[in-house]
Amino acid sequence: MLAQQLTPTAMDTWFSDCTPVELTDCRLVLCTSSELKQEIILKRFSDRIRGALFELFASDFELQVLTEDELGDLPSPHDSDGSLPEMAGYTFDHFIVGNSNRFAHAAAVAVSENPGKTYNPLFIYGNSGLGKTHLLLAIGNAIHEREPKKRIVYIKGDEFTNQLVRAIKNGSTEDFHNKYRNVDLFLVDDIQFIAGKQQTQNEFFHTFNSIYEAGNQIVITSDRPPLDMPTLDDRLRTRFEWGLMADIEPPDLETRMAITRNKAAQLGLMLSDDAVVFIADNITSNIRRLEGVIKKLTAYKEILNEVITIDSVKRAIKDVLKEGIFTPTPEIIIKETARYFGISEEEIRGQSRSKNVAMARQVSMYLIRTLTDRSLQAIGEQYEGRNHATVLSSIRKVENLIQTDSKTAIMVRDITSNINSSEQRV
Repeated sequence: MLAQQLTPTAMDTWFSDCTPVELTDCRLVLCTSSELKQEIILKRFSDRIRGALFELFASDFELQVLTEDELGDLPSPHDSDGSLPEMAGYTFDHFIVGNSNRFAHAAAVAVSENPGKTYNPLFIYGNSGLGKTHLLLAIGNAIHEREPKKRIVYIKGDEFTNQLVRAIKNGSTEDFHNKYRNVDLFLVDDIQFIAGKQQTQNEFFHTFNSIYEAGNQIVITSDRPPLDMPTLDDRLRTRFEWGLMADIEPPDLETRMAITRNKAAQLGLMLSDDAVVFIADNITSNIRRLEGVIKKLTAYKEILNEVITIDSVKRAIKDVLKEGIFTPTPEIIIKETARYFGISEEEIRGQSRSKNVAMARQVSMYLIRTLTDRSLQAIGEQYEGRNHATVLSSIRKVENLIQTDSKTAIMVRDITSNINSSEQRV
């Protein structure tokens, strides 16, 4: 991603012998060969690298660049002071409030001031890129700043599933229970990814009950309200609706202008009123893309030493929109289908004939056919020993089931939604 933004000369000069040393949930450590390169990377490229990491992981990262002589001083990733660095930068002060998110913002502030007693659980929903995660982590930041000894846990819905599977496999479910059930604040992002996974939902049900009955706070985000998740367990749907549900809509023009000015100021970029209006008028539905335009303009200024004009803004918007066109690959489709069915990608691609795996394989073939331009032969090449006739038969079977079985239609719709949402998680 970084190579796409820099010239080959810049990449060769400053990054040819730069190697990654450590990547955790909140920190990237790089090693380079000289103090000069260390200084240049930190001074000229650190914002760009952190921006690329944010686009990949939807989280802010600390960047460290070390010389070879400094590697011995690198602290262990386990030497933590108990702080929550993954929430750095996500505060209420940095959240721009407008008509589209005023209610959700007010609810989040209220929860942060009186956790466990006001709006429990708080369920925030809306499309990707509108600020749900920001509010979720702002609550965590506010409570942590006021009461640093509070036990706060943040996790994404799909990672909750992954950790549960590992705990069962390793025989460490008791540790898993202790980690998630004995907390003061439970922050769960993208809960929609547990829908349809029965064992995960059962575990989450008991986790929810333990935290709630202890009088502690639960905050959840999703790309849709509980009623729009047909495969969500009714027990969970009921509990999600116990507290307060707050939606976030795409921001209006005035809010987008305020966000543009705020993001530009954070990056030390001064924009004319005409430039702000042009950006806000053309990027209408996704704050992440708006941030992408600002970062692109910052790059023009810092690397190309370019004066920011309306032409620069138009070029930046064109580049970001081009980058933002999301066409799922067969790999993403297979990955999300496997995630939904609770199996591995290797099982889908392999020879297993179990009912669950066979159904997942057929659905993934159907989705590759409908969501991409791959031929039947090309689709078959994604799987071991499948020719175009087998692929065609699988696609027709799923098409018939969608027409005759409402559960299959809902399942395919949910997997498709997960695939589209994966743009924000890769």
